[in-house]
Amino acid sequence: MGIVDDLERARAAYERRDWATAYERLSAGGDLRAGDLLSLATAAYLLGDNDACIRALQRGYRLQVDDGEVLGAVRFAFWLGLVHNVRGEAAVAGGWAARGERLLADRPDAVVERTYLRIHEFYRSLGQGDFPGALRIGAEIADVARTFHDPDLLAQGLVCQGRLLMYSGHVPEGLALLDEAMVGVAAGEVSPIFAGNTYCAMIEGCQEVLDFARASAWTTALTRWCDSQPDLVPYTGQCAVHRGQILRLHGAYGEALAEFTDACRRYAESGAPAAAGLALSECGDVLRVRGDYTAAEASYGEAAGYGYEAQPGRALLQLARGRTSAAVAAVRRLLAETGDPVHRSRLLGGTVEVLLAGGYVDDAEAAAVELTEIATGFGCAGLRATAAYCSALVALERGDPGQALPHARAATQVWSGLEAPYEVARSKVLVGRAFRLLGDEDSAESELTAAAKTFADLGAGPARQETEKLLHRDTAGGLTARELEVLRLVASGNSNTEIAHRLVLSDKTVARHLTNIFTKLEVPSRTAAAAFARDHDLL
Repeated sequence: MGIVDDLERARAAYERRDWATAYERLSAGGDLRAGDLLSLATAAYLLGDNDACIRALQRGYRLQVDDGEVLGAVRFAFWLGLVHNVRGEAAVAGGWAARGERLLADRPDAVVERTYLRIHEFYRSLGQGDFPGALRIGAEIADVARTFHDPDLLAQGLVCQGRLLMYSGHVPEGLALLDEAMVGVAAGEVSPIFAGNTYCAMIEGCQEVLDFARASAWTTALTRWCDSQPDLVPYTGQCAVHRGQILRLHGAYGEALAEFTDACRRYAESGAPAAAGLALSECGDVLRVRGDYTAAEASYGEAAGYGYEAQPGRALLQLARGRTSAAVAAVRRLLAETGDPVHRSRLLGGTVEVLLAGGYVDDAEAAAVELTEIATGFGCAGLRATAAYCSALVALERGDPGQALPHARAATQVWSGLEAPYEVARSKVLVGRAFRLLGDEDSAESELTAAAKTFADLGAGPARQETEKLLHRDTAGGLTARELEVLRLVASGNSNTEIAHRLVLSDKTVARHLTNIFTKLEVPSRTAAAAFARDHDLL
């Protein structure tokens, strides 16, 4: 009776998503049935213990084979393939999928089990670049799921179809299928692992096409889902990345960096450190905007070490550091290598900026036109705003403020609706430049001043410095953007430690900046430096 009671408690813990308790009680359960072994494996996976998960799945597989339960053994083979794939062991995963197929050789009636194995076939087709084949498989998975009322299969099939449709350029249709997949997840119909995979696929898809409204809504939902399972390890890294991306959009750079750093820690804990590449790339983008170029380069380099190409951020960093030729070469290579419209859309905005800086105005205009066409087809607000910004940038380069102004205003309006202060300020700079070329200096100064204040509030040193140059307020003393930030904080009465915390720097780096400031301004102390800042209107 005691063993039976323990199993009932374990099953109850599993149902309430208390994974640690479920795992502990099931592990002590001795001879478990196949269903309990699958629960044990799931709990282990969600606790981040993939080795224990695989051991439980192997026990379940052997038990089903010994009992002659072919269909049950196939389900265990499917899960073993899935977990090995997550670990990056594609050959082992393929072996388990092949074993499942062999077991079904004489079972033409096993439609659902065979369809689960087709998920592995989908990923093989995807890896081989057979996108039409992968799309077809995704549609067939969804059809079987609807026929047999299988929520897990349906979520997976819809995700497969949705992402492939997006990469084929059919973004509204693809997003609609992802929305449909999320309906089952939100209703609690989908099992935990499939639910986590669906959440992350949905948000990644939204981020790829700059559909920030959808991304924000589903990131909030994912956060609630993760928080409802305190012991959960997988998916929490992705959740932290997505929260950081939304915080970055809203200009909360310090909080965004904290989320990206947390994501890297969570990926390491879950045994998937390679996934940290995206988080490190996002860190680099924030650091670049804030003017900490050395730290940004280090972050991009770490991302590359995990196989993640941090672009176009790295090319924009090269541009900011005066390495224009290298930046141009990088964006040209990236466009030559990238065929699908979703991934090209992520590159084209930065490409326009780099090509214009290199003097390739015709090529930049072609890139802006392509981005506009993609944005029109996709219909996502962030992408439309980026395209409008690029169109305004090209028009200004050609000396046509009349054409630039409506594009710049459109970008400002859309970014304002998305509550993206940095992008709003960048767009206002273009509005100000257009006003100046049209002879309206008062309006130009008003737009540029507002932009400069926003950049200052955000700690976006390089953008503020460039805007102040447009306002003819070049920084006195030849200070860099970062040194100017440090000087302002010194003048506000902050200690070195407080400055280091505000700017996410080490105390040693702050001390070095102060030494440079004293040298450039020819002042002997913090008090004298603060006085210089006040006297020269640098606050």
